[in-house]
Amino acid sequence: MENFLLYLVVSLGLLLVGLVLMEVTTKVKEFSLMAKGNKAASYVLGGRLLGLAIVLYSTAANSISLGDMAIWGAIGIVAQIIVFYLAEWLTPRFNVMQSIEEDNQAVGLFLMFLSVSIGVVIAGCLTY
Repeated sequence: MENFLLYLVVSLGLLLVGLVLMEVTTKVKEFSLMAKGNKAASYVLGGRLLGLAIVLYSTAANSISLGDMAIWGAIGIVAQIIVFYLAEWLTPRFNVMQSIEEDNQAVGLFLMFLSVSIGVVIAGCLTY
């Protein structure tokens, strides 16, 4: 029971840190837009949250210790952020920031699925 609680607390802490890092490193402030009823922003944020959770699930399931999980969880979060921005950069057909601010739900859904897909790939890379 003690290990479960420790892993849970560390995982949730990493999830919060990852979400905060995503929010502060982006030009679009999804929390503010969501408060105004912007659905596209909620899709983007939800996708990021789910993508990060998938990465952290993999680190918890495959780690050999709490420290190992924390280290690989942090690496997974950084990888998630970097790969998301690389993928976003490779889709120059639309201005992501403007599209989300204008509540373009198609772009929001695309970014949601992009985050989840990246999370699944990174989670697979974190298994040994």
